[in-house]
Amino acid sequence: MRDQRWVDGAVEEAIARGDFADLPGAGKPLDLPASHDPDWWIKQRLSEDDVDRDALLPVVVLLRREYERRDDTLAALRDEDAVREYAEDFTARVRADRAANPLARMLAPELDAEAAVKRWRELHPDPLPPPEPEPAPPRRRRWWAFGRR
Repeated sequence: MRDQRWVDGAVEEAIARGDFADLPGAGKPLDLPASHDPDWWIKQRLSEDDVDRDALLPVVVLLRREYERRDDTLAALRDEDAVREYAEDFTARVRADRAANPLARMLAPELDAEAAVKRWRELHPDPLPPPEPEPAPPRRRRWWAFGRR
């Protein structure tokens, strides 16, 4: 009871100072649903586009979407090692999802590294030239060779 009086007193002091005078939405009615909905807050955030909708999807759906867009991902990779690394990482994430949800009906396909490299080669018909070697530094003359020529 003592705590309640302290809280009420603190609120009254804040009102007297004008701390609540210019809050957004002041004087506007609350948009409350007719019945109690325990998920009202997330529905409100979704309606305001304040939440990334993909973050609410199951992992298997996100993996399947990533698999469907694999050509775009492979095209952006620079070399075969990066393609193999990506394929191994993707397959590891698929296997981790399968282990976490052993009775799931929907499964994401694995990405074979060699098949990914083959597809990468199809997407890159002209292989990127290897980086040019750096020129050798000029030979320095030995100290005892100065003055001789």
